[in-house]
Amino acid sequence: MKKSNELKLIECPRDAMQGLHDFIPTDIKADYINKLLKVGFDTIDFGSFVSPKAIPQMKDTAEVLSKLELDNTSSKLLAIVANFRGAYDACQFEEIDYLGYPFSISETFQIRNTNATIEQSLNRVSDIQAKCLKAGKEMVIYISMGFGNPYGDPWNVDICQKWVDELAAMNIKKIALSDTIGVATPESISYLFSNLIPPYPDVEFGAHLHTRQDNWEEKVHAAYNSGCMRYDGALKGFGGCPMAKDDLTGNMPTENLIQYFKNLDLLKGIDLGQFQKCMFATNKVFPN
Repeated sequence: MKKSNELKLIECPRDAMQGLHDFIPTDIKADYINKLLKVGFDTIDFGSFVSPKAIPQMKDTAEVLSKLELDNTSSKLLAIVANFRGAYDACQFEEIDYLGYPFSISETFQIRNTNATIEQSLNRVSDIQAKCLKAGKEMVIYISMGFGNPYGDPWNVDICQKWVDELAAMNIKKIALSDTIGVATPESISYLFSNLIPPYPDVEFGAHLHTRQDNWEEKVHAAYNSGCMRYDGALKGFGGCPMAKDDLTGNMPTENLIQYFKNLDLLKGIDLGQFQKCMFATNKVFPN
């Protein structure tokens, strides 16, 4: 399949940190993200504007943002929101480029994750998109449970297509398919991307894949060969969905993505020396 856009790597320290029980001090968060900003990632998913009761680890997102060194970076900043209040708060900050919203195509998970049905969530997307356009931000939609769900809710490419149709009609230009619990297979990845990418030439589709260490490459290979050029990752695979049945399932390790695309000579603008400094810095941020 023809690849018409350049490779984009999105580093997700927010996803890596948010599930940790012990609070990471604000200065440590900011120092780590400042190191990531020097690597050359397209985007840093740095924090979220959600209820501190829901995600205590992210209660200092605004303070972290105030400590970020943005003068000498090409990376853009993305913050996750779950409702209009979060979007309103995020839009107060000129430094933030993207607002990410988790839109689940599993009714059960959408209610659990954002306390809204899929239809209600679609209305939220419409309101948040209007706010983003007014504030000069761009929305990134994450299709949560994009590759299946553990609840028995219906899942197939037609269901994904239905909601992508609705989102594309709202002028959403960035949609990431999220393997929330690590159930994606090379077959399901190829099935979705090869069916969804061609009808939407103006939409940038991404892969937010959770994985075990022993099966990551086949997933990236399937996505790449099906036309995907946008990938989320987290250094050393930290993070992942707490509802995953397999404790070994975490985020896609960014170092694996870098090696994979380096071998294909597609890795442009990444400072590998600075990346290694970030790999060492994880020891200060994350528990061993």
